[in-house]
Amino acid sequence: MNAPIEVGRFGSGKTVRRIEDPALVTGRGQFTDDLTRPGQAHLVFLRSPHAHARLLSVDAAAARAMPGVLAVFTGVDLAAAGVKPINVPLPFPRPDGSPGATAARHVLAVDRVRYVGEAVAAVVAESREAAHNAAEAILADYEDLPAVVDVFAAMAPGAPVLCDAAPDNIAAEMRHGDAAATDAAFARAAHVVALDLVNQRLAPSTMEPRVVLAEIDAGRIIVTLSSQMPTAVRDGIAAALPGLTGEQVRVRVGDVGGGFGMKTGLYPEEVVVAHAARSLQRPVKWCAQRLEEFAASVHGRDQVGRAELALDADGKVLALRLRSFANVGAYATLTGVAIPLMIGPWVTTSIYDIPVISLHLTAVMTNCMSTGAYRGAGRPEAIYTVERLMDAAAREIGLDPAELRRRNMIRPAQMPYTNPMAQVYDVGEFEKILDQGLALADWSGFEARRAASKARGLLRGRGIATFLEWTGGMALAENVTVNVLPEGIIELVSATQAMGQGIATSYAQLAVDTFGVPIENIRIVQGDTDRANGFGSAGSRSLFTGGAAVQVASERTIEHAKALAGEALEVAPADIDYRAGRFSVVGTDVGIGLFDLAAQQATARITAQGDATAGAPSWPNACHVCEVEIDPATGAVTVAAYASVNDIGRIVSPTIVRGQIEGGAVQGIGQALSEQVIYDADSGQIVTASFMDYALPHADTFIGFKTAFDTSVPCTTNLLGAKGVGELGTIGATPAVVNAVVDALASAGLGRDAERVQMPLTGERVWRALAGDFGAKVIA
Repeated sequence: MNAPIEVGRFGSGKTVRRIEDPALVTGRGQFTDDLTRPGQAHLVFLRSPHAHARLLSVDAAAARAMPGVLAVFTGVDLAAAGVKPINVPLPFPRPDGSPGATAARHVLAVDRVRYVGEAVAAVVAESREAAHNAAEAILADYEDLPAVVDVFAAMAPGAPVLCDAAPDNIAAEMRHGDAAATDAAFARAAHVVALDLVNQRLAPSTMEPRVVLAEIDAGRIIVTLSSQMPTAVRDGIAAALPGLTGEQVRVRVGDVGGGFGMKTGLYPEEVVVAHAARSLQRPVKWCAQRLEEFAASVHGRDQVGRAELALDADGKVLALRLRSFANVGAYATLTGVAIPLMIGPWVTTSIYDIPVISLHLTAVMTNCMSTGAYRGAGRPEAIYTVERLMDAAAREIGLDPAELRRRNMIRPAQMPYTNPMAQVYDVGEFEKILDQGLALADWSGFEARRAASKARGLLRGRGIATFLEWTGGMALAENVTVNVLPEGIIELVSATQAMGQGIATSYAQLAVDTFGVPIENIRIVQGDTDRANGFGSAGSRSLFTGGAAVQVASERTIEHAKALAGEALEVAPADIDYRAGRFSVVGTDVGIGLFDLAAQQATARITAQGDATAGAPSWPNACHVCEVEIDPATGAVTVAAYASVNDIGRIVSPTIVRGQIEGGAVQGIGQALSEQVIYDADSGQIVTASFMDYALPHADTFIGFKTAFDTSVPCTTNLLGAKGVGELGTIGATPAVVNAVVDALASAGLGRDAERVQMPLTGERVWRALAGDFGAKVIA
């Protein structure tokens, strides 16, 4: 039997091929749009062309009479049928202390539309073509209203009001820290730096758009879709549709072509498709077009603010102050508000020993699509702020930016460390990670590379980000069910969700550690609320919560199976030894195979459950160093070198974590250099609604990454010692790249004025900056 060899090759910490990939690369993957049910109908949405308007009427008579049309639904129809709005109460106050406010979010608009792309009607037909044709025949009558897409314009007197309970368009507001102590620290500071910073709006841009298929089976609604949170979708549909309980809805998720946070929670379209299937008693499918994804899927980031740092004469930070405004779009969602008002602030001070802070944070509604989670969800914005401030302070004082960071880092002796937001870091050796990052990037050799670039007519800049992030989502518990099947399969059932990140491979490697069988014998089951329910996958939580549950469940399965083997072999469980898929009586060659034992059970399987709860979030941290070259004739920026050292605790799958760091960094570089969702200020129209206008980073932008890991400081808050990794690369890349561009511009003669540049640092924007044109002021 070759199991011991297999364990050595395929257990945790080993480099293995992803078990998900053979099906995907051979065309055997099953995404939702690959599914076709007998009698399946197709749904198409009619969406508002207006950013803000009264919806006076929707005349669908002509559409209903067209060939192949099965039904047309309007917001009035759904309200009459008892379909509820999908708002979740906001647990954050408004400035006057009243509850957080937002307009009722109907799944199809009723009376009023608040952003371009809001769904007004839904057509169900025998084919997509027939549904599209009928949607074009619907006559929606609008009374156009003034629109507002900028946070400052939205708060100005006389601005269009999106929600009667918030006449100033402020959905919620929070203050954190000690304002008086912060003001006192600034008053005695030897150095003060201030920056106006923009974290522009981004479109998550998954490869696979959102797709929903709903059908009826024995009176239950079965919904198959592309989602990161099946249980949340199940519960949301059950709450929105009349007369349903969670048990009457089953949600299934197959392969997911990327999520990045955009596929968390409930969307209006999912409720509409489920209602249509229930009404027609036949399968109904909707597949989003890319234009719909840009206009009507949640966006990320979109924060603007003024950040200030106070330092003493030696460069020790005394205080940080931030006044920030978040554009949360037309409907303020719980996630969209929590990100700027709570989650991002948790890491405001990052790895630095900053004694006091004062944060004043405002969530503002506008006639844009709602914001929500996008890879990093608040942590990228917070880390960008403090890392930009650190570089500005180093330039002001005349210190090497790495040295300034070193002087302010939290020391290992201070652990566990409570930051000003009352978040507790369990472990961290940040200076050690800094030293490794500087060495990997050849920090000391930079001036020679700068000279070489100059000789070729190019500007060269260097940027650094040393940082941490919070991972875990809002749920630290997870459970896993293990089924040992006679056909030689060990099945692990989890409520976390694969979405391209390779979590099934990591789980399988952990199972190999315990069961000692080839990895081919492990099967991971996810995405079925009839088999497992939980939080899902978000916030880089899957491994350190779900993986810990895999380990616990696997160990419990072995212990349970030992008792069964003892019965079969007529010995006490204590006399049973397990190794590599076989139970043996200690000191003899008498035994039984794990899968043979499963076949002997009345249920033809051995089943056990395990759960694990992390004691607290994990705090992965890193040092990322980027070098860029700029062509002064065009402003074009090229990433010339990128090195990172990452502390993510225990590593289960080396190939996967490297892919997560480097893939995440590409997304962070995209924000730094090219990506931006733009709405026209006058009309509220989205003008970057295709990949012709929304500039994703290209593979030829990069020359490769130097990526290293330090595993010497395991996390103490979870069983595995792992720290989340899925968002770390995105969080570090954006400030590292922008700091590098600012450094190049400052060295070209702009000095401190270079700090005025804002993302995305497109060629035109950089070229204008070199000419002294930095555009309009961010904050008047």
